[in-house]
Amino acid sequence: MSGHPPVIVYPPSSTGGRRVTVRGRIVGTAHGRGDVAAFLRQAGFAEGAEGIDLDRPELIEWRGGDLETWR
Repeated sequence: MSGHPPVIVYPPSSTGGRRVTVRGRIVGTAHGRGDVAAFLRQAGFAEGAEGIDLDRPELIEWRGGDLETWR
């Protein structure tokens, strides 16, 4: 898993939502940014004053679109 950030958000599925893994384990299906942030909080990622920055490539790899792509 070296070379990849700890969080991967996969491309949108045909039924909606994006699978999210943290350190290689599936943590759920996100239907928006809030879901991704919640998964990261549950996994123990600390939040800054502005909340969790979902646009950090060293933290999250967005596959099949960026954090604005949900379908």
